[in-house]
Amino acid sequence: MLNKVAVLLHQRVSLFEFGVVNEVFGLDRTDDGVPPFEFLIASPNPGVPLSIGNGASVIPPASLEDCLDADLVAIPGGSSGPDFAPEILDTLRGVVSNGGRVLTVCTGAFAAGAAGLLDGRRCTTHWRYGAQLAQTYPTAIVDTDVLFVDDGPITTSAGTAAGIDASLHLVREEFGPEVANRIARRMVVAPHRDGGQRQFVEAPVPECESDGFAGVLEWIIEHIDRDISVEVLADRMHMSTRTFARRFVEEVGVSPHKWLTEQRVLHARRLLESTDLPVDEVAGSVGFASGTLLRHHFNATVGVTPSTYRKRFAR
Repeated sequence: MLNKVAVLLHQRVSLFEFGVVNEVFGLDRTDDGVPPFEFLIASPNPGVPLSIGNGASVIPPASLEDCLDADLVAIPGGSSGPDFAPEILDTLRGVVSNGGRVLTVCTGAFAAGAAGLLDGRRCTTHWRYGAQLAQTYPTAIVDTDVLFVDDGPITTSAGTAAGIDASLHLVREEFGPEVANRIARRMVVAPHRDGGQRQFVEAPVPECESDGFAGVLEWIIEHIDRDISVEVLADRMHMSTRTFARRFVEEVGVSPHKWLTEQRVLHARRLLESTDLPVDEVAGSVGFASGTLLRHHFNATVGVTPSTYRKRFAR
């Protein structure tokens, strides 16, 4: 049972992410039918202030030893390491050995990685730190296209608000959707966003070593509404289609078709956010032959339909 929950703070603390865990597990909502949690705030040095930025601090009263019999230990973001106190890593390993779970929010995943808890596991973190996490812990299977990942006793979540989704997910698993919905209602947040939903990340134009390829990428964006083929792009670079496709992957990291599709979806997102154009017109404006094709690629890339995205993000 998820009865005892500890949040482990160390180094510089991300206040919002600490607050998310506290909001879900640290407040007494028994008057609303939510089971009580024994909630602890722990650190390697109990009673010593930890910075939360802007000159403020938080003083954890509990010790690492108090975490060892917790059902869940949560680590908010704040540091991407790689230097973590050995006693913190020992504590995380001990919690799992004792049958407990570990939840990380944002860069909290780096502490789990340093403890060896991500070895061979799927995991996530904030999209800005995904490459660093994968490089630092190469045996971890990092996926920054999702909000959170459950893999065995380890739950990792993406940046900031995704910690809410992961925390409510754990409550839902333990106590059922009704309890999770009651907490979500009190927090005035969506009761359920599936972990597989994409992090809404823009795909910037990459820097290219070749000026010619940089010019091609700019030309694609300027003419995104056109029917653009690899043959057309290869002609602009005075290359064969095979050579162009190979060089494109070397410069950009993905195939021309994949990058073009991502850019079309990105421009569609901006139109859905800023205009009231019908979906079919949005599709034509970004180069998709039909609204059906836009819906297919949009859902595959973003994880939701264009209509759902517009409801959430339209100005």
